[in-house]
Amino acid sequence: MFSNRKTTTSTKDYLDKVQQLKGLLQKADAVIIGAGAGLSTSAGFTYTGQRFEDNFSDFIKKYGFRDMYSGGFYSFESMEEHWAYWSRYVFINRYMDSDNGTYQRLFELVKDKDYFVLTTNVDHQFQKAGFDKHRLFYTQGDYGLFQCSEPCHNTTYDNEEVIRDMVTQQADMKIPTGLIPHCPVCGKTMTMNLRADSTFVQDKGWYQASERYADFIHRHKSLNVLFLELGVGMNTPGIIKYPFWQMVYDNPDAYYVSINYGEAFAPSEICKRSICIQGDIRNVLFSL
Repeated sequence: MFSNRKTTTSTKDYLDKVQQLKGLLQKADAVIIGAGAGLSTSAGFTYTGQRFEDNFSDFIKKYGFRDMYSGGFYSFESMEEHWAYWSRYVFINRYMDSDNGTYQRLFELVKDKDYFVLTTNVDHQFQKAGFDKHRLFYTQGDYGLFQCSEPCHNTTYDNEEVIRDMVTQQADMKIPTGLIPHCPVCGKTMTMNLRADSTFVQDKGWYQASERYADFIHRHKSLNVLFLELGVGMNTPGIIKYPFWQMVYDNPDAYYVSINYGEAFAPSEICKRSICIQGDIRNVLFSL
């Protein structure tokens, strides 16, 4: 439906667009936040550079990994080594409190509004910042959950206790064999509840969140809604970006805002009701 030509919505400068966004936030009946990896990057959750080197120097030396993400796909020599890597990965991205204030600022801006969050992020930062868990839909999983690797059943399991044990008890890039997680039903090894292929488990909580999101959309489809897209790229545009464009197109009282460093754009069909800000999300939020 939308044209292939990408267009920004205005030639006005950065500060003018920030002021426009501030006005839209104030008058919106509801705010629907679509959050991608760029939001967490802006919040300090980088997967390369010093943060990666400080936590994975031994794995970098042995395997030559260049970033945290790609290391997660490596076929390690043993499950003990696999979970030594993944426990550190999960610990620093899910359980350590290192947000630079970006998520907290976003919460302050919308906490008194009727809001909902749709996100592909799996790091739990929305709930840490105070967002109501009943107004969140994590579509791609959660670093804080295990599932059966088969999977033999559609249940997920909190992993904080065992992840912390793996981190504190590992040595020489291996965890103790007794800490390798196994499915309580079939006995196969557990894996992370992250959408990577057809084995991803959508548990009861996932479906409940999906229903709450669909209900929120239905109840607000004719109101003054601000679709606020933060750090969403083109890796999985069918989850947030394309549906946001379509809903703004269908609702003449809706507005679309994209904040993304180098990737903020809107199709020409909705450009008159769009604001695209090329910049760091944290800086924009703290300017409001």
